[in-house]
Amino acid sequence: MVAVQTGAIALETFLKLPNIDESPAWEYVNGAAYQKPMPKTRHSLLQKRLLSQIDRHSETQTALPELRCTFGGRSIAPDISVIAWNRIPLNEAGEPEDNFNAAPDWAIEILSPQQSTTRVLDNLLHCLKNRCQLGWMIDPAEYSILTLLPNQAPQVCRGERPPIVLKGVNLSVTAQQVFDWLKVKR
Repeated sequence: MVAVQTGAIALETFLKLPNIDESPAWEYVNGAAYQKPMPKTRHSLLQKRLLSQIDRHSETQTALPELRCTFGGRSIAPDISVIAWNRIPLNEAGEPEDNFNAAPDWAIEILSPQQSTTRVLDNLLHCLKNRCQLGWMIDPAEYSILTLLPNQAPQVCRGERPPIVLKGVNLSVTAQQVFDWLKVKR
């Protein structure tokens, strides 16, 4: 995260700030506002491909980019939030409510070079403590995917090791296949 708004503020105050949904998004953690770093090309390519692949391989879940999730005293915007369709609140017209006030079922973060690994990991652990079923921290510099499950030791996936995916998403992929998406074919 790059920018920090100084001085402690309440979550309710943060949510009323006019700039929090500017790109890149702002997050609220422990009384402070942090702006995520602007994604670079590799980050964006991985995000785009993962969104497409997850949606293609599930009818019960949807993958959403940069969705603000407010829960457990935090307001975060994971790079990808995978949520069961039946957990998305609808308005009277049958359309999704604008605010999502729960943890995603699967939170995916793609590290940017200037991003704090500890802060990203802290947000993923917060998700898991609040009913999230799976977290991924993708590190393009290390060609690794750290998978996190509630009450289990993290696993690092590299090469041909397949990372765990959310139940209901029939995606079978190895870490190597994920990073091969970065190879541009002209």
